[in-house]
Amino acid sequence: MSGETDLKTLMQTMTARLDASVYVFATLVSDTIPADITPRMMFEENEGTTYILKQSDAKRHNLPHEFPCKMITLDVHSSLEAVGFIAQISGALAEEGMGVNPVSGFYHDHLFVPLGKEADAMRILAQLSEPQI
Repeated sequence: MSGETDLKTLMQTMTARLDASVYVFATLVSDTIPADITPRMMFEENEGTTYILKQSDAKRHNLPHEFPCKMITLDVHSSLEAVGFIAQISGALAEEGMGVNPVSGFYHDHLFVPLGKEADAMRILAQLSEPQI
């Protein structure tokens, strides 16, 4: 098993990195995405394929999209089997009235937070990683 599973270690060693781009969510028939768009993520659902892509790409191609957001990457190699990591983070954000759309990659977790809430999210994440006395 690759990555850290201990929740305390994950929380204390986590740092967060804010991506400069604005992202959106779109759903399209899988073969209709323009060739010059490289999505950050795609996921096949029964209703269609969900894409997370740059807002500028969606606008340039007049693609219907929702949820302008910022991506925060958690720079800790969390195991795909780690228990409670995303729950603790999403719970802390929820306490501040903020929704989050988390996506787990093999090496890192990525949080998509509403545009305009990224500074609050970064503050909360920094607080979560402070050693607890």
